[in-house]
Amino acid sequence: MTLRSRSLFLGLAALSLLSLAATGHARAEAQLLIEASTGKVLHAENATYPWYPASVTKLMTMYTTLRAIREKKVTLNTMLTVSKNAAAQQPTKMGFKAGTTLTIDNAMKMLMVKSANDMAVAIAEGVGGSIEGFADMMNANARRLGMSQSNFVNPNGLPAENHVTSARDLGMLARALIREFPEYDSYWHISSIRYGSRVYRNYNSLIDRYPGADGMKTGFICASGYNVVASATRNGRRLIAVILGAYSGAVRAQKAAALMERGFNGGSLTWLTPSLGTVDALAPIDAQPPNLRDEMCGGHRRKPASEDNEEEEPNPDATVANTESGSSDGQAFMLSSLKPANGKFVLGPPVETAPPIVVYTGTPENPDAAAQAVSAAPKKKKTKTAKVTAEKPAAAEKPAAPADKPKTADKKPAEKPKAAKPATPAKPKVSSATQ
Repeated sequence: MTLRSRSLFLGLAALSLLSLAATGHARAEAQLLIEASTGKVLHAENATYPWYPASVTKLMTMYTTLRAIREKKVTLNTMLTVSKNAAAQQPTKMGFKAGTTLTIDNAMKMLMVKSANDMAVAIAEGVGGSIEGFADMMNANARRLGMSQSNFVNPNGLPAENHVTSARDLGMLARALIREFPEYDSYWHISSIRYGSRVYRNYNSLIDRYPGADGMKTGFICASGYNVVASATRNGRRLIAVILGAYSGAVRAQKAAALMERGFNGGSLTWLTPSLGTVDALAPIDAQPPNLRDEMCGGHRRKPASEDNEEEEPNPDATVANTESGSSDGQAFMLSSLKPANGKFVLGPPVETAPPIVVYTGTPENPDAAAQAVSAAPKKKKTKTAKVTAEKPAAAEKPAAPADKPKTADKKPAEKPKAAKPATPAKPKVSSATQ
């Protein structure tokens, strides 16, 4: 890195921090774009500023669990029990009763798609013995990966003192998941799961809507804003985008897509790329994380966000430079260069690339909900069909009584006692009615 480029980078970082301080952390945002294979930083904005991770914490929950599986401490089929503590977690959650059992595999799928806080606690208690024990494992893994700005208190990211990370650290964690556990890559991009008759779609709206999207996790609490760690692959090249503090779920998805689009297509700021180095070389900033509670959950919003409903459904018509995003004019200008000729950068409508993954409670040999999950809806249809076919023969038998009426109509000559033979043609009426 030349002296001039280093000075320019430090100057940009200082201006960014001054802007953050001048606004009292309001409308703060962190962004990071890196190459998964090399860790090369393609874009960074407040990337080393401490932040509340919210549910992107669950990426470390997954990492810690997968390491425990690799070390043969547990397996995918190890049974977990939902404790009273797990059942009492705030939404978003699956809502299972205390005492419910399920495999680690099913719990991880529910964790990644539904962002289920109760499943995070069930995993923590089953793998680490307690939330505190599992948090120690999480922090040990963070130190091993060089995530020097992270400290984890719980496995789900619900508000807790000293539960912090940064875009830099999350980028390092995402790389570690991709590189160390390629055999479990499918967990990051499950479009939807089916439990019983209910289908849950992934809160990561980039999946099935952004070309090449293949992960990873979203999160929201009032203090953090809307966060996402996203990944996508094109032509064998995989990028990781981190957005922290977006104004809505739709805006975070759009901004992550915009960053990746810049990385795949070569943006207007590529001349800065060589000076940014790799993600692990970004210098951490010693500061308190911004608290965006008033900005995100204050009464001034038309639809105030709430921690009782951790995520929001994506708005496919939101644009990157959405005025609701709270982006400064400078940010809007930078993002405007990424818009297509039609002036709008929008994600496409969801495309169902695969049927929902069936999840269940109970053991693989004796699942509690698997049968319902697979056949609940078809059974209803079959029942209706059965009723129709059962009722119609009954109704069709009634013409058989009129067919006997020729017996009562004995006023006609006796040689036609079996005018019932015309009753035989009545059978086609029955069969045609059944068809």
